[in-house]
Amino acid sequence: MGERLKDKVALITGAGSIGPGWGNGKATAVLFAREGAKVFGIDLNLDAASETKGTIEGEGGVCATHAADVAKADSVKAMVEACMAAFGRIDVLVNNVGIARTGGIVATQEADWDLVTEVNQKSIYLTCRHVVPIMERQGRGAIVNIASVAAHRWTGISYASYYATKGAVIALSRAIALEFAGKGIRCNSVSPGLMDTPMVRYGLTGAYGADGDVNNLIQVRTSQCPMGHMGTGWDTAHAVLFLASDEARYITGIDLIVDGASPPNSPEAADRAAG
Repeated sequence: MGERLKDKVALITGAGSIGPGWGNGKATAVLFAREGAKVFGIDLNLDAASETKGTIEGEGGVCATHAADVAKADSVKAMVEACMAAFGRIDVLVNNVGIARTGGIVATQEADWDLVTEVNQKSIYLTCRHVVPIMERQGRGAIVNIASVAAHRWTGISYASYYATKGAVIALSRAIALEFAGKGIRCNSVSPGLMDTPMVRYGLTGAYGADGDVNNLIQVRTSQCPMGHMGTGWDTAHAVLFLASDEARYITGIDLIVDGASPPNSPEAADRAAG
């Protein structure tokens, strides 16, 4: 076990996984515990969070879980209060919840736009609104928000609401960083690139072929990666760990891109992705 987060309390949203394998949140929660953090794992699905807790406790770590809808104010308030009741402080906040709905600016329905905005963007406002005052009282804290390379460039998938909300995550993170830098609170974002995670397989397989062939998704996304392979939840987790740790004590307001080099934006790649 490491000590990069020894004795720190980390509240991590989206700490479960939507299916088999390692998503960004599950990997981050387990890695944080391995580095000495007490983890408060949040997920809409308590069973998913409990699975992460079982892994952490099986390795001798400390984890408590709580079910919450981070797009709802009352649920977020109760979540933060539960973390404080369990551990008495919050040193690290990781906002990892996110969803995607395919569709360009014309095809996207208003209901889908609102849903993606609430989950991807409003959730960060709500969690930070309740956690930042706690960090102010403590005199320090670190926030890491999960954005996406979709905030920076076309990825070959048409999902206007996702591009917009992930861009907002980076802008909001930078604003929080500058406003609270003098109070010991750091805020950064991480932008994963083309990753192979349970959420990607669950939510985007259909966008890579009419039959929803996951092998087609893997083939197309791999072909877009200059390193020749997609990243994993662990690649995201290690970036988050660095920014949450004291190793990054003089780093705030940045967006750390984790994408194995910029994926090409060629018309060929876009055509393949469109099916």
